[in-house]
Amino acid sequence: MASVAECLIDPSAPVLTWAILDRPATLEQRMADAVRALAIDAVDGAGAGDAALALGMADAATVLWTRFHGYDAADPRWPDRDRFVLSAGHGAMLLYALLHLCGHAGMAMDDLRRFRRLHSPAAGHPETAEHPAIEATTGPPGQGVAAAVGMALAERLLAARFGRSLVDHRTWAIAADGDLMQGISHEAACLAGQLRLDKLTVLWDDAAPAATTATADDPLRRFAASGWAVKRVDGHDAAQVAAALSMTLRSKKPTLIACRTAIGRGAAEGAAAVRAALGWNHPPFEVPEGLAEHWRAAGARGARRRRAWLKRLARHPQRAEFERVTAGTLPADFHETIAALRAEIAAQRPALATRAASLRVLEALVPAMPELLGGATDAGQATPTPVRGMAAVAPGSFAGRFIQYGAREHGMAAAMNGIALHGGLIPCGGTFLAFSDYMRPALRLAALMRRRVIHVLTHDSIGIGADGPALQPVEQLAGLRAMPGLCVFRPADAMETAECWELALRRADGPSLLVLSRQALPALRGDVGENRSARGGYVLAEADGPRQATLLATGSEVSIALAARERLAAEGIPVAVASLPCWELFARQDAAWRDGVLGGAARFGIEAACGFGWERWLGADGVFIGLDGFGGCAPAEILYREAGITPEAIAATVRRKLAQ
Repeated sequence: MASVAECLIDPSAPVLTWAILDRPATLEQRMADAVRALAIDAVDGAGAGDAALALGMADAATVLWTRFHGYDAADPRWPDRDRFVLSAGHGAMLLYALLHLCGHAGMAMDDLRRFRRLHSPAAGHPETAEHPAIEATTGPPGQGVAAAVGMALAERLLAARFGRSLVDHRTWAIAADGDLMQGISHEAACLAGQLRLDKLTVLWDDAAPAATTATADDPLRRFAASGWAVKRVDGHDAAQVAAALSMTLRSKKPTLIACRTAIGRGAAEGAAAVRAALGWNHPPFEVPEGLAEHWRAAGARGARRRRAWLKRLARHPQRAEFERVTAGTLPADFHETIAALRAEIAAQRPALATRAASLRVLEALVPAMPELLGGATDAGQATPTPVRGMAAVAPGSFAGRFIQYGAREHGMAAAMNGIALHGGLIPCGGTFLAFSDYMRPALRLAALMRRRVIHVLTHDSIGIGADGPALQPVEQLAGLRAMPGLCVFRPADAMETAECWELALRRADGPSLLVLSRQALPALRGDVGENRSARGGYVLAEADGPRQATLLATGSEVSIALAARERLAAEGIPVAVASLPCWELFARQDAAWRDGVLGGAARFGIEAACGFGWERWLGADGVFIGLDGFGGCAPAEILYREAGITPEAIAATVRRKLAQ
């Protein structure tokens, strides 16, 4: 039978068994065993879950949480705490055990006993909504790594603004093989290395033997090529782990530590075998008071640092502003800024592409909102771009307010989640709507975590013309509207664009998407009172008489619907036009408002996209005018004519329907 060292070095060595683990009974190792015991007890009691990560990474996690991770269990939301992300969310019991042992309120032993039960903070995977010390909802592999990159980036940006006396903390993450296999971790790693996020450390559970036909790459070499410092250690050797973590404190690069482990493989032998191998003779869900006391002391280790920080905050000249942005409160003059912009738009009535109108909004907001952080992929450089006052962030220099993410939509979206989770900044990022498919797992987590993240998605339809169907989104709107917690805004002109930006920024309980046109659109409104988009849908032009039909449209098709209304009115057919910039907000209105907008006459939905979902507003007898397939390669006006989305074609469709 191979020795422990042989198994750590040679993944092909014979299967490691618990019996050969000659474990010196040091205090630190017994503290790690408490983590293991709680994890295996909870998984055994639930009859579900994964204890392998906790069994393998307990030693490394114990070193991290007792010596390096800066936190205070008495205040899990202290702004200058270190951030810890368990990217390997399948091993959630590792985190829950640590939170319990360190003395975090709200993670009692009874909660661990209810692991994976409804309304337990010890859920199947880490959920931010379940406990204030859970920094990120994880589960989909790689998302936690990318979120940690966003957190580390947010720390550097805020430190550049407020100084190290208020912002000076680190970001730690634990990842598994699956995290590093996913492409999102490659994207995030490249961004972190490029920007030299030196206060970021990822500990990888490099479990042995890890022989697999799924991958043959070397993550350490890959991360090193991306600008990271890398180190491989025996994950069961506290001295090696501590030395590697000490190295990260001096590193000028982000760091990946490969913790070679084998002990997690004992999980398959069952709780009783694990307990016997550990020599853990205590009853299930019981930690000896001596060990428990040491863990609680570790949980209170950061109290002095927190109190010192509070004293610095109390006398800091930027205290009020720091507290405002970390609370997520908008500037006091935000309403006045938006009102002035809307008044300007009403007076000028500019004919702009809504992506250009969005830039105009940003130019007004950036000076008034220092917490607004822009960004874009290579595809999305048009919206938002580094407007005045939004200089680009450069490697090692974080005074700017614009992130160039490169062609990394998924990594951008997940890093933006991390920025929002960190607090103090409102991230917005731009790319093409067609590329939102790359971002969906991160968008879903933003909705699940209810974070204020704003995505600006341009080139929203066949209106982009000869770029062709590969870049013309047709099914994306329906898919995004189906996602709970997501607000999809498709404004019809510059005024609605300003209104939708206001709503997205005021929305603190979830992500927003601004879906914008590349082609210029006419100005449709000149009123400056109520934010009419806040209703999600409203009557833009009432019928000249009792309604015979209602034309419901979004975005660039609203102006086409208005032109069709004029044609029908000339023929003596009174028709109303309603704009529906945000279905989610419209659905929240009372029935009387919705009925007033939709009307009782024949309904026609008009959108340069597939019609899936429109039946919700059209009813059984309604007619959808749009696409039933992909677009084509031709000028936009030809594609619209082929789809029947012209004033003439819409008027003819209405006449035919009414004749029936």
